[in-house]
Amino acid sequence: MTHANPTPNPTTSPALSQDELKTLVGQAALQYVVPGDIVGVGTGSTVNKFIDALASMKDQIKGAVSSSVASTERLKALGIPVFDSNDVPRLGVYIDGADEIDGHGNMVKGGGAALTREKIVAAQSDRFVCIADESKLVQTLGAFPLPVEVIPMATQRVMAQFAAKGGTASLRIKDGKPLVTDNGQFIVDVTGLQITDPLSFEAEISQWPGVVTVGVFAFQRAQVCLLGTASGVKTLIF
Repeated sequence: MTHANPTPNPTTSPALSQDELKTLVGQAALQYVVPGDIVGVGTGSTVNKFIDALASMKDQIKGAVSSSVASTERLKALGIPVFDSNDVPRLGVYIDGADEIDGHGNMVKGGGAALTREKIVAAQSDRFVCIADESKLVQTLGAFPLPVEVIPMATQRVMAQFAAKGGTASLRIKDGKPLVTDNGQFIVDVTGLQITDPLSFEAEISQWPGVVTVGVFAFQRAQVCLLGTASGVKTLIF
């Protein structure tokens, strides 16, 4: 892992808020957007900052492929065309956040329930640039509840399988009902895991019947992470 020199922070405040750090990395991600390209765009509060920044150069790109309904709506509201992923053979770069990222670029994602579409768009992109604040950098994945998208009829079975691995799984609830993803599925969140071998873990869980996507991104890991820190944006290269 290579640490580039942090970008100087132009503000005078010694303690930036998490929201300000997200704004910094969202703006910094513009340097990875190639004029004339279609950009892969993720989901979440940090990505919203990137989408807002992307609007400043919307006339220089063809448009975007989005990983969620929410991001699609935000992009279109700012006048950025959104393409169906099936109509775009490849993307130069995918910009997205993470709930956790380790020192090798492996991530836990899915806090915003868009993990399946995020993994699809990441897979068709040449480069994954993760944007996050420094609180997301961890030594070992597992502190953040691991999201797993499941087919509803398999929910209890999948939860039992995680219990056998020492995890505690719960169905994600919204407004008193099971949260339903953009794909019409449920989300199970798992705590109590230490994911020391993300690649093997992702491969194993992905084979469980009823699992649509597990929120470990090791096969589609980040190549670059723009990390918002108190001293500015630090670039991590994996």
